[in-house]
Amino acid sequence: MEAAQSTPWSDLQPELLGLVLRHLPSLADRVRLRAVCRPWRSNSMSQPLPLPFPWLTLPDGTFLSIPANEIHRVPIPDGACVQGSIDNWLFLMHKSSMDNHNVCSLMNPFSKATLELPDLVAVWKHQTSYYSHRKPFFYKLVVPSPLDSSPDSPVAALIMDDGNSHILCISQPPIATSSLRARSNKDPRLYLSDVVFFNRKLYGLHGSGKLYIIDLDNDLGISSIECIIDALGDISGIPQHLSGMVYMSREYLVECGGKLLMVIRWFNLMPKPTDDDDVFENTRTVALQVFEADLCSSPNRWRSATELGGHALFVGQRSSKSLPARECSGYHEDCIYFMFDYDWPTSSANPLRDSGVYNIRNGTIAPLMSGTSAASLHRVGQWRPTWFFPPEAVWSIQSGFCSSFILAICYCISLVV
Repeated sequence: MEAAQSTPWSDLQPELLGLVLRHLPSLADRVRLRAVCRPWRSNSMSQPLPLPFPWLTLPDGTFLSIPANEIHRVPIPDGACVQGSIDNWLFLMHKSSMDNHNVCSLMNPFSKATLELPDLVAVWKHQTSYYSHRKPFFYKLVVPSPLDSSPDSPVAALIMDDGNSHILCISQPPIATSSLRARSNKDPRLYLSDVVFFNRKLYGLHGSGKLYIIDLDNDLGISSIECIIDALGDISGIPQHLSGMVYMSREYLVECGGKLLMVIRWFNLMPKPTDDDDVFENTRTVALQVFEADLCSSPNRWRSATELGGHALFVGQRSSKSLPARECSGYHEDCIYFMFDYDWPTSSANPLRDSGVYNIRNGTIAPLMSGTSAASLHRVGQWRPTWFFPPEAVWSIQSGFCSSFILAICYCISLVV
């Protein structure tokens, strides 16, 4: 019998290639596979793939791919600092070399598309001119439609300063069209903790469980704000299994499978240690609660939720998003991924401390990454942590990107360490 001839790797059947790709949650690994040869690149383009696992921006200006435990760099303008994100768009801020004002923009680092935003620091200063000693440190940007398909979408930005005052700014990039700040301490709008577009309507959350609907007029001005859920009611308070300690909470709003959810994250506060640099070592997330806004009842109210319909939630002060876990790679159903998104000491610290995965089915919390992996990361720099969602569609032939672009991306996300 004639000796069987070996088949070149370049002739690997597209179906097998797609099977391999579907088991790679890391975007960098998918890019490396497609860069092996032209047949692999061409054949892989026709394979429907789940979305890759999101990246996490780190304070030192790098991106963390959690499944692969790899650090990547993506080119952004010199001097720019990431302050937040919307899906696969980064919210950047840097000082202008011309007049020293703040330049704010949204950038898709893959397509290089950029949207100019109004100077949000100037908006904040205009609203808080009598608090000159305060500084803004938290920005949450939301849009009613994906920016990839609707680049002219209005942008709502919630700004919080270090005095716990909140300002809501509506813009039609690059112009700020309206802003809102309460003029009285009795007005709960002063303390909006999160905002989200749901069914193309803007909602705001007060830390006590109050839910507001914020109406915009045809010129994108804020025409009214109405409380539609007054409180959590009899389901409020610390979870029953927590006792004997002092707790604080943080709230997130997120759309999930056609529902509007509020996630409450509970922190265990221990006595402050002697060394101020270690204070956050004794702050830990001990429980999460999920509530669904019932907007069809009369009156509207919050209901406890015990499952997420197979979705995975990624929550953070600067970016929150839900995705159907079955359509994504490396995600776990009915789980909430959370990060270390509150303020930190000025010295180097692990940026993944107090980050984890909460399973709503059994109430357990697991680390976001193993202790060994997390220990190698250090907090250096001024970037703010945010979820970043690289789209699988960026590699599609139909999207207009040529092979040279793919090779360029391979270079851009080359390993730092």
